[in-house]
Amino acid sequence: MKNKFAWIMTPNKPWDERKEMITTALESGIDYVLDLEDFDKIKKLGNVNVISNYEEADIYLVGINGEGDASLVLSEDLSQSEDLKNAKKAKQKGKTVCAYIEITDKFHEQLAVEIGKYVDYVILVGTDWTVIPLENIIADLQKEDVEIIAAVTDAHEAKVAIETLEIGTDGVIFEANDFNQIKEISTLMDDLSSVKYELTEATITNVKPLGSGDRVCIDTTDMMKPGEGMLIGSYSKSLFLVHSESLESEYVASRPFRVNAGPVQAYVMVPGNKTRYLSELKAGDEVLIVNTEGETRTAYVGRSKIERRPLILVEAEYNGKIIRTLLQNAETIRIVDNNNNPISVAELKVGDKVKVYVESSARHFGIAIDETIIEQ
Repeated sequence: MKNKFAWIMTPNKPWDERKEMITTALESGIDYVLDLEDFDKIKKLGNVNVISNYEEADIYLVGINGEGDASLVLSEDLSQSEDLKNAKKAKQKGKTVCAYIEITDKFHEQLAVEIGKYVDYVILVGTDWTVIPLENIIADLQKEDVEIIAAVTDAHEAKVAIETLEIGTDGVIFEANDFNQIKEISTLMDDLSSVKYELTEATITNVKPLGSGDRVCIDTTDMMKPGEGMLIGSYSKSLFLVHSESLESEYVASRPFRVNAGPVQAYVMVPGNKTRYLSELKAGDEVLIVNTEGETRTAYVGRSKIERRPLILVEAEYNGKIIRTLLQNAETIRIVDNNNNPISVAELKVGDKVKVYVESSARHFGIAIDETIIEQ
């Protein structure tokens, strides 16, 4: 599942008021702004992506005329649509292009589908989504390389759009008029983008101290709570829930932003149901924080720290198969047992039940595929 996203349109208000809305959006994690007037001013507010009909825009907008109104399609011949022609020209110049289309009749629905074949994003605008054939447009464009964005007014409409036809739109756009509105829609996008992994039980069959190896600590930009960690393992389709260092210890202070993850060759689950090698992670990369119920949220890597440390091999049996991972051999390193309690590798013993995620698909370059791969 791809992450769902939100963009804002600036309201028809004086610059100082619009500036406050844009700043609030940025603080809420929304950094795409549709604005036709103040490109330079917005760029000074931070690292913002501006959608506009300005040539310098980060995303070039077609479908809105110079007065900021939706342009009218005067010809019943789709190939003669000025919007479509402008979109093709902009793409030929190498621009990232977004089409803005008001769905007022069947013709505009067909135009949305046609222009969606030539642009990167298409914004669908309607006065009443109960009569807009959003399902038809999503179905017709699902095989095209285009992201569909529904114009909404509040969090309720955003949820309807995102969940339409199971697939839903890729994102929503709304006129930012209220601080609470911005926060609510931003929070909704985070919630709807979250996936849940079905964690199951495996039985520990072997715990064996090893020599030293290069292990990775993942320091994130988020504070994790007890019960949260990351899915990590030696096999890409069999991962253990490794607990964060959010617990106090008599040996070291808690570091709730950190997961002491394991050796450099191990896999970690990241957004999009993909895995990456721990050795690949660097500042700015995304990882998944997972709790004991398999619920997830996305976090950014602030630092990936590799140090040589003593390791320990952990083996467990699940449905007759042995799965393994390696971790640092230290009292503060914990996985999670079947009662959702963190258990130190120093106390782990044969017969203990622990939480794991086991996937039926194999993985190629970190992506789940239907293929037989043996990992041992």
